[in-house]
Amino acid sequence: MAHINLEAVDTDGAVREAADAVAGDTRLSFLRKGALAGGAAVSGGAILGALISPALSSAATGGVPRTFGPLKFAAGDVGILQFALTLEYLEAAFYNEAAKNGIVKDAHTKAFLKTVVRDENAHVAFLKKGLGSAAPKAPKFDFGKATQSEAAFTATAFVLENTGVHAYLGQAGNIKTPKYLLDAATIVTIEARHAGAIGLILGKPIAPSGSFDTPLSAVAVLTAVKGTKFVPGL
Repeated sequence: MAHINLEAVDTDGAVREAADAVAGDTRLSFLRKGALAGGAAVSGGAILGALISPALSSAATGGVPRTFGPLKFAAGDVGILQFALTLEYLEAAFYNEAAKNGIVKDAHTKAFLKTVVRDENAHVAFLKKGLGSAAPKAPKFDFGKATQSEAAFTATAFVLENTGVHAYLGQAGNIKTPKYLLDAATIVTIEARHAGAIGLILGKPIAPSGSFDTPLSAVAVLTAVKGTKFVPGL
């Protein structure tokens, strides 16, 4: 793989409030609830232990499943990168659609959207190049009301970005190839910057999990994405 520079534990209700802002659409609440269910058992103490012991991290989060509905993943590092690419497809498609719809009027949110469109599409291109023929095709997406208003967009972006951070963290202890781990790290730090920026725009905590982020398993993340119905047929 070519190297280039490229809801977690909701301690104060910030993610819940953002999700509830999408009035009349239950899709985001599925993602929020799924993320909370996946991460609730992992405390700050557990993540400290995971930093010391990769084995503990792997046991706490589990690897990427070989199949999840119509999605298929390879074993080992390739499967983790395929999982990451699937999430990046979702984010890139969401931001591309929001930009196309022209729903964002606030200047700071416009700057955020311009940045994430660039970054998420770059992440997709990077992972596709690295995976080569093993890169899965992008699923079809249906974001419903999430890309139809600025309020729905920002609430969804807040949950997506925070969930993405925890999804990458959840696989950190499972990556065997050091270069791939570094590649993933160069992406997750950018996702964390996105999460902090949209939190600041919304007046929410920059780090909703507190001083230590928590990992989410691939199954928890995929289950939450399934519940949103953003990916028809999943």
